[in-house]
Amino acid sequence: MSSTQTTAEPGSPKAVNSRGRVIVASLIGTTVEFYDFYVYATAAVLVFPSLFFPNQNETTQLLSSFAVFGVAFVARPLGSIVFGHFGDKFGRKGTLVASLLTMGIATFLIGCLPTALVPGWQFWAPALLVVMRFAQGLALGGEWSGAALLATENAPANKRAIYGTFPQLGAPIGFIIANVIFLVASYALSPADFLAWGWRVPFLLSAVMVIIGLYVRLKLIETPAFTKVLESNEVAKLPLARVFKTSWRPLILGTFIMLATYVLFYLMTTFTLTYGTRASSLDAAKAAAEKAG
Repeated sequence: MSSTQTTAEPGSPKAVNSRGRVIVASLIGTTVEFYDFYVYATAAVLVFPSLFFPNQNETTQLLSSFAVFGVAFVARPLGSIVFGHFGDKFGRKGTLVASLLTMGIATFLIGCLPTALVPGWQFWAPALLVVMRFAQGLALGGEWSGAALLATENAPANKRAIYGTFPQLGAPIGFIIANVIFLVASYALSPADFLAWGWRVPFLLSAVMVIIGLYVRLKLIETPAFTKVLESNEVAKLPLARVFKTSWRPLILGTFIMLATYVLFYLMTTFTLTYGTRASSLDAAKAAAEKAG
């Protein structure tokens, strides 16, 4: 979504959206969306290789799981375009509700999917996993930029930067919650129970978080900046074309900055989780073999 430069001036009437509601709505939405995104990242390492790609060797299982994981990164730019287009034409609130619902439904359905170990689901289980992962990517592509606009377009003229930090806090908070829930589930259950049904718990719990997020967001009104654009009849017919025409340099620069950021982030999280779990398993097997010998 393209950002309007209109902000609440010091002498303008008080915005209907309270400061607390704006902060909570922008923060909780990104928290839920990134929680759902990271839950998949953790499961892609721990359980999905053996549950959704069982008829392959261990290395191919892991690569197949990571390939599905990567589908979301193809979908994220498309999500930004789709949700951004409708957000710039019809408003921020509706698209933010839609992105949250899309992510929540996709994540919940992943928790309900039969695995490829179930007879008759050898093809459909991984295929539907790809579809759900693509939907997660679409949703996050629309959420992140939309939440930033929700915060900054409701901010006082001299506090846009401060308000803009709140959506960014959702990423680490969601990451921590996702990993804590997986950690608790893996320690509370036996390995067999965790593989049988315990891995589904973090995905199903996302429904509770989505309901809370929807409750907060549905109470919002449209941002003052976008309302002013509507009243002045300045809504762009093709918002994406305007972005490429007027802001293509910042767009390209921002794209490569975020690309570098996420490459480093997922290298330090998903890959290291893979290395840690596989290395510890190899060490345990080696120790057991030496002891038996």
